[in-house]
Amino acid sequence: MRIHFEEQLKRLHVELIKMGSLCEEAISLSAKSLETPGKYFYDKVKELEIAIDQQENEIESICMRLLLQQQPVARDLRNISSALKMISDMERIGDQAVDITEIAPFISQSQPKSKVHLADMARIVVSMVTDSIEAFVKKDLTLAQHVMKTDDEVDALFDRVKEEITDLIAQKDTDGVLPVDLLMAAKYFERIGDHAVNIAEWVEYSITGEHKK
Repeated sequence: MRIHFEEQLKRLHVELIKMGSLCEEAISLSAKSLETPGKYFYDKVKELEIAIDQQENEIESICMRLLLQQQPVARDLRNISSALKMISDMERIGDQAVDITEIAPFISQSQPKSKVHLADMARIVVSMVTDSIEAFVKKDLTLAQHVMKTDDEVDALFDRVKEEITDLIAQKDTDGVLPVDLLMAAKYFERIGDHAVNIAEWVEYSITGEHKK
């Protein structure tokens, strides 16, 4: 019975890694959509969002079978309940990647976008999502805590982006609508960072039994 449980748990980890990879790709493509005009990136990210939703359903099914059929002990129960919480945050990451691509056409054709550090925010939040999933699979508390600390970098970049947008407005280097779109894109990346932190906090709970919130 325990061997079967371990096999199912390994499958859960594999499916989580797949879902994390889909999220990483969606974030990366959403960042590229801010640089390249056209509908291509929206279509690709929308496909990924659908795949992420399907992956969420698959992982929920695995977790429910583990709970109902295997009667997990305390630590195993924490792993399963943490996975259920994590996929909720990953699903939201997919939604926000789509949100970015929806406003991208209004940004991608404007020159001032290059003066705003959105690409840096995207790069960091992708690594945070990757590390948070890896921390869960490897039971790496140090890596999970690193993700939480990295959120400070995302927050600092968000503040920097706000300052850059203010400078663009002051220099009259942009029209009245673009600053709002740039700020919205930055806010979506900042929220993705928050979701990565949530995932890392559930990883910490799965390992220690304690949750910060």
